[in-house]
Amino acid sequence: MKLDVINLDNSAAGDIELSDAVFGKEPRVDILHRVVTWQLEKRRATARKARERSEVKRTGKKLGNQKGGGTARHGNRAAPQFTGGGKAHGPRVRDFDPGLNKKIRRLGLGIALSVKAAEGKLIVVEDFGLAEAKTKTLLGTLTDMGITSSALFVDGDAVNAHFGMACANLHKIDVMPAIGANVYDILNHDTLVLTRAAVASLEARVNG
Repeated sequence: MKLDVINLDNSAAGDIELSDAVFGKEPRVDILHRVVTWQLEKRRATARKARERSEVKRTGKKLGNQKGGGTARHGNRAAPQFTGGGKAHGPRVRDFDPGLNKKIRRLGLGIALSVKAAEGKLIVVEDFGLAEAKTKTLLGTLTDMGITSSALFVDGDAVNAHFGMACANLHKIDVMPAIGANVYDILNHDTLVLTRAAVASLEARVNG
């Protein structure tokens, strides 16, 4: 698959041959669903539990006589109705740490990239080099590129410092290095913009 490459000023910068094994995969909703679900579950922290009656260390001595005290016949300070007692029907531990094979994760990344390419929502630029970190200047650049909604910019090993600073205050515009590219963020943005270095890095990741 051949795609035109542009500069940030929307001028032509040649073309690039995209690997069909990475950008030409058949869309599979089941794989994308598995990977996105795995990503969202990995974000969740472990749910903490509350100590119940059997786990609270308090005296088990009977509080008073069985009869004649005029009060209830309590037999343990760890009961839930006492301050410091165990929690009745408290929350239990839930650990959200699912596993997913690397093969499926790589396949999901390739399918997400292929979906963007098939939809015509994939743009390849030479690099993200900016002379100065000016958000106003970058806004004009994005308009010239036809980006009017959300977009994900993926650079090579590291994000250009000026470009990253210029994007910091833009709503729904995210930038990350190629190592951070993932299925959820790719699908969650309307447009995917890659540099030449990002294309090479992503192809190496998907091909294992």
